[in-house]
Amino acid sequence: MKKIFFAATLLLAMVQFAAAVPQSGSGNDPVIMTVAGVDVPRSEFEYSYNKNNTDGVIDKKTVEEYVDLFINYKLKVQAALDAHIDTTQAFLTEFTQYRDQQIRPIFVTDDDMLAEAHTVYDNTVKSIGPDGLIRPAHILMRIPQKATQAQQDEAKRRIDSVYQALQAGADFEELAKKVSQDPGSARNGGVLGWCSRNQLVKEFEDAAFALQAGEMSAPLQSPFGWHIILMKERKQMEPFEFHKENILKFLEQRNARDNITERKLDAKVAASNGTLTKEQILDNLADSLSASDYEMRYLIKEYHDGLLLYEISNRTVWEKASKDEEALARYFKENKKKYDNIWTEPRYKGMAYHVKNKADVKAVANCVKKLKFEDWNEALRSTFNNDSIIRIRVEKGIFKKGDNKLIDQRVFKVKDAQVDSVKGYPIDAVYGKLLKKPQDYTDIRAQVITDLQDEMERLWVADLRKKYSFTVRQDVLNTVNKHE
Repeated sequence: MKKIFFAATLLLAMVQFAAAVPQSGSGNDPVIMTVAGVDVPRSEFEYSYNKNNTDGVIDKKTVEEYVDLFINYKLKVQAALDAHIDTTQAFLTEFTQYRDQQIRPIFVTDDDMLAEAHTVYDNTVKSIGPDGLIRPAHILMRIPQKATQAQQDEAKRRIDSVYQALQAGADFEELAKKVSQDPGSARNGGVLGWCSRNQLVKEFEDAAFALQAGEMSAPLQSPFGWHIILMKERKQMEPFEFHKENILKFLEQRNARDNITERKLDAKVAASNGTLTKEQILDNLADSLSASDYEMRYLIKEYHDGLLLYEISNRTVWEKASKDEEALARYFKENKKKYDNIWTEPRYKGMAYHVKNKADVKAVANCVKKLKFEDWNEALRSTFNNDSIIRIRVEKGIFKKGDNKLIDQRVFKVKDAQVDSVKGYPIDAVYGKLLKKPQDYTDIRAQVITDLQDEMERLWVADLRKKYSFTVRQDVLNTVNKHE
């Protein structure tokens, strides 16, 4: 999820801050700092600073304040490079995917899409053929599969009766709505959509295409039953310009750009006589664009460095902190006082449960009373619900007032708490203890994880600042966003 959010942020940044990137040559883009031996041009710093300090940002930074954040970012990326994360197959695959999302659309021009639209139109006209399009309406009397002779005779009698009524002046639309046994078209007065040859059953098609607009057929039989057809309209396909916008929208929805790109890549591979692969062609294009286009260069670089930052941070801080139970317990113990007032109201650490017989009320409590809280679920499952008979229903957790009606009633003494009965489990009970403040890191696990991550991040950055050298050119820093 973090990777997806990161990528989306970068895409947004491209749109919002393209104008912030200077289009000048290297002579007008001096080095603003050197981090871990790597020079950083002023334009890259400006791109990052302007992206993260728009008017909508709550915690806007001055240029001076942003310097430390930017240096920390660069140090973490260098740590990831030293860990060779950029050489792993997982990284290479993901980065290439992100990068190619920006590179591949360049292969497709508006003229390419227009040519594709013409192809779709021409193929459609060819498939329709000289008979054009028809828009028929019909009234159907169905004949069931394996119908008896009596059923067949009844369907024929009814369609003849309808035909006589129509010949006598009855309204086709109203009659279709009342008696047609094709529910899809009946609600529309029997009208079907526009059709071409080979879209309808043969018997129906032959009769329909023989009609001119306004003409009605005599009853005819198809595999579905008996029909009467009224031809509403006939036409030839409209000119290309009439359908152009809809065809272009259709092509966009069907990822036609990707198909065109693939065809062009295949053509380039063929033109190279196999000396180039698609991946090499995309690599070369990315290098060329990065050399000539600051926006694309920094977008690709942000993808690259951002993925490195995510992975090294996950390894060093995020995932490590969330999975290190001993570290979490130790951190909570060392900082217990700061959590004493984290709750504004007491919590009930326990469970609300429902049983079939009274003896199980005590049995459930006895089952878990000597166990750690996190072991309750398995003990209850294996003791009471380990076969086809479910003896208890349980909701376990750390509850505040309002989380559970039974606990509200029994523990927090809420007078108007109405407990919903559980069908088949008429006896309600609770078991646990009331806490005024957290007693264990598991009571506020998410908060402790966040705090431990913050602590580990701080220590990690301090180590990186000792490990790698960095210098800032104050004279260049003073010119950020103040040059032409």
